[in-house]
Amino acid sequence: MQKLKKNFIDMATPAHLNALRAFEASARHASFSAAARELNVTPAAVGQLVKTLEDWLGTPLFHRASSGKARLILTARAERALPDIRAGLDSLATGVQILRETDERQVLTVTVSPAFAAKWLLPRIERFHHAWPELDLRLDTQHRPLDLAAHGIDAGIRYGAGHWPGLLATRLMEEEVYPVCAPALLENGGPLNHPNDLAGKVFIHDLSMQGHRDFPTWQAWLTKAGVPQVNNGRGMQINNSAAILQAAIDGHGIALARSVMVHDDIKAGRLVRLFPSLRYASPLAYHVVCRPECAELPRFTAFRDWLLEEVSS
Repeated sequence: MQKLKKNFIDMATPAHLNALRAFEASARHASFSAAARELNVTPAAVGQLVKTLEDWLGTPLFHRASSGKARLILTARAERALPDIRAGLDSLATGVQILRETDERQVLTVTVSPAFAAKWLLPRIERFHHAWPELDLRLDTQHRPLDLAAHGIDAGIRYGAGHWPGLLATRLMEEEVYPVCAPALLENGGPLNHPNDLAGKVFIHDLSMQGHRDFPTWQAWLTKAGVPQVNNGRGMQINNSAAILQAAIDGHGIALARSVMVHDDIKAGRLVRLFPSLRYASPLAYHVVCRPECAELPRFTAFRDWLLEEVSS
């Protein structure tokens, strides 16, 4: 027992904690160089920290390749140990963060896409501040999902099927997709009474989820509407859902809109929904996600419960 206790104390030294961080980052990126960029040190420093850990443990953690550019490959023992080490580092970071928080104010860091922030979250955020004045919200807007643990992020709002490894997900909103355009486009270009009338029009394509096999495309919508022969190749391609709606508002074409994003623009009369009798439910939905160790943090539960209340009202 005394030996085990001494080993635990030795492992808790800052040098070994830094070595564990270096090992975890190197394993996640399969690269000393990428780990060094994340940790803001040199690749040589990362390599030395990993070697220090290997010497202390008396076992290699990576298979050494002859080429310095080869991806790092974990040993079988290191691969088995990595999930527990990662969970321990995450729990340690969360515990330290709790210790550093004051009773007066807390900060919740949330990652969201720029489009969701602009079209849904920010127009409603004043209500959150009113409900939770002691909680500061820090938004990190990124086009691509971030590693929550690596960036110290408490929560995220993601669009997808609801399964993200290592994260807990709570479903927030489902949505439809449907064509929209500016009112002026109908006034100047003639009525659009049937999907066949889209032939020859300018289409605005959403590339924000390009590569996701379940994301609705113009061709999928046209097929669902019974007019797969309509050529939708002419138009614009944009990788930001908010910019797509703005292009439609400015009269540059017809967009295939996501109902959550476009709701306020239709309500304000900036856009008009076309063919409202045709329904196409997206197989994807919005979820609030978090790391398991953050699930019971009061600042996270406050934000999650507020989101659920907003979407149900």
